[in-house]
Amino acid sequence: MLEDLHGQIERITYTNEENGYTVAKVKIKGRRDLVTVVGNLMSPMPGEIIAMKGEWANHPRYGEQFKLTSYRTSVPATVYGIRKYLGSGLIKGVGPRIAERIVKKFGEKTLDVIEENIDHLTAVEGIGAKRIAMISRAWQDQKEIREVMLFLQSHGVSSGYATKIFKQYAERSIEVVRENPYRLATDIFGIGFVTADRIAEKLGFTKDSPLRAEAGILYVLNQLAEEGHVYYPYIPLIQKCREILDVERSILEDAFGRIESDKKIRIEDLNEDLDAFVPDHKAVYLTQFHVCEVGIARRLNILLNVPAGVSHPDPEAALSRVQKRLAIRLAEHQAGAVRSALAQKVMVITGGPGTGKTTIINAILKILSAMEAKVFLAAPTGRAAKRMSETTGHPARTIHRLLEFSPAKAAFERNYEHPLDCDVLIVDEASMIDTVLMHHLLKAVPAVASLILVGDVNQLPSVGAGNVLEDIIASGAVPVAALTEIFRQARESRIIVNAHRINRGSMPVYDVHSPENDFFFIQKEDPEAVLDILLRLVGERIPRRFGYDPVDDVQVLTPMHKGLVGAGNLNARLQEALNPEGESVVRGHRTYRVGDKVMQIRNNYEKEVFNGDIGRIMRILADLLEVVIRYDGRDVVYEYSDLDEVVLAYAVSVHKAQGSEYPVVVMPVLIQHYMLLQRNLIYTAVTRGRELVVLVGARKALAIAVKNDRTRQRYTRLRHRLNA
Repeated sequence: MLEDLHGQIERITYTNEENGYTVAKVKIKGRRDLVTVVGNLMSPMPGEIIAMKGEWANHPRYGEQFKLTSYRTSVPATVYGIRKYLGSGLIKGVGPRIAERIVKKFGEKTLDVIEENIDHLTAVEGIGAKRIAMISRAWQDQKEIREVMLFLQSHGVSSGYATKIFKQYAERSIEVVRENPYRLATDIFGIGFVTADRIAEKLGFTKDSPLRAEAGILYVLNQLAEEGHVYYPYIPLIQKCREILDVERSILEDAFGRIESDKKIRIEDLNEDLDAFVPDHKAVYLTQFHVCEVGIARRLNILLNVPAGVSHPDPEAALSRVQKRLAIRLAEHQAGAVRSALAQKVMVITGGPGTGKTTIINAILKILSAMEAKVFLAAPTGRAAKRMSETTGHPARTIHRLLEFSPAKAAFERNYEHPLDCDVLIVDEASMIDTVLMHHLLKAVPAVASLILVGDVNQLPSVGAGNVLEDIIASGAVPVAALTEIFRQARESRIIVNAHRINRGSMPVYDVHSPENDFFFIQKEDPEAVLDILLRLVGERIPRRFGYDPVDDVQVLTPMHKGLVGAGNLNARLQEALNPEGESVVRGHRTYRVGDKVMQIRNNYEKEVFNGDIGRIMRILADLLEVVIRYDGRDVVYEYSDLDEVVLAYAVSVHKAQGSEYPVVVMPVLIQHYMLLQRNLIYTAVTRGRELVVLVGARKALAIAVKNDRTRQRYTRLRHRLNA
């Protein structure tokens, strides 16, 4: 039987932003102990008055609880309640200390003062004009957000998403959601098609709605792009869309026609590649990817055919001089790579660790510097650029910084009209560059400039869509220097020797008794045992034996996101072991704590932080609802609502580790990872470790991975375009 309860929210024990599920402690008049209330609450705040309808239940672990069926909240009337309410983080600029001072000054009239005479707050110590402006704006936003939240909650949207929706559309939020809820899936990070579809259903959109079919196709294509595909074949795409949307093929065919007319997709006939006509043999691209793939091929063709602005008159003499200057003797294939770099407009240098890529780059740089050529160095990530600077003594930048992104224009400043002012561009870690970024990079390279792409084609392909470096090499359109010989010094490292063994399909070798060993394999079959060993390795054994810092120096890599030894669980357990206490903020199911190692998981051009960047949480500014994260010595401020762009990074996927090197890499390898056990994944993980690599798991799982050289197919047509 349903009961009515009336009380004041004392504290929030737990809230999940994705579905609004909340556990709150509520003070009920006449009851000495706080009541535990559970259910879906919309952005609950300590201090609020809450009138509830629900029923009592007895949880086997947590005891008596009041389960909500419906509720309404109102602002508090007592001084105590107002102080709780204001200090709860409701308003940016007012934390517990400021709230205490305001309420001490104005008592029960506090909320009226903020609403009607906010300038009176200057009478409170620590509040000036700047903070009043912040409080005024936040108070107004909060009122409008509440209206939006009430509407959205009635249609199944959690408070966390409601804040994001309001941030995107402001006062138009309700209007936009009513007209086309599917826009949420493409406009707002974190809200996918499934959530938008649920909202649309509550708003009365039918399963066979044209808007739903169009949004569903775009959703599936975006999902496939996240798997690495630049396009997808038409017939399998239709099948995938039917499985997800559960609609007739004719509805989808009509929707394909409309979104192609709206230029949201491009469809190419693939019959030109065949001797006989095949019906519906078509490639479907999201328009952005089609533009980028065509643009890469066109731009490479221009670079290959326009004469170089700077060329060396006597490469052999230059080669002889640079070897004397560097006091080295280049191997013949290294010398050939240097000659090619001086003679060709575009070339690729590819090879594994210890094969001399850095030596070749340094030789090329010395020759070009002597010619007074203007040379730029770049890499896809901050860590790779920093490493390039350290190994060459020449400044290197990330590709994003090189291209000068403008937040105001939401575009790169460097392009066809405003190209880079260089004679030669050398780009390291080129296997990481996806189709979109390569297109923007090539747009900015002057037609007379030379381009040298350096990378390891045997690593995992880019996180983003495409397989650019492999396609360029396989096309035969560009000269390639493939380095395979491991040099003497590198042969002393088991990490490098084993990386090359893995790449050839041979099992790694290791000797646990050798004091010089830098590569270990600890055999454990049971996932629980693997987890236990891994936690002890990171937290105790490696720091104690080798002196490495468990957070700064040791990086756990994992093939999976889910499961006992997936990134999610590993991060929770490693945070508990390495950083268990201190100031924290809870967002959804994640806890962020000062000192945590974190990773950005999407490109944020305004903050100049990019997918895969790793930082440390330095401060939590509760008054301002902000978190300060330091990346490579630079502090970046996040509002609480932006924290879904950041995840804990004590453990990261192997894919996310590309372009980075760590003193120590530890990785679980289990049969449970079967779908992901591929040679290039193990190879990529091992090559991320600079001084020590430890694999923990089943020898059988490692053998499966090493033998499996079948990489997952990515649908691209770049190779074909370069050959055309």
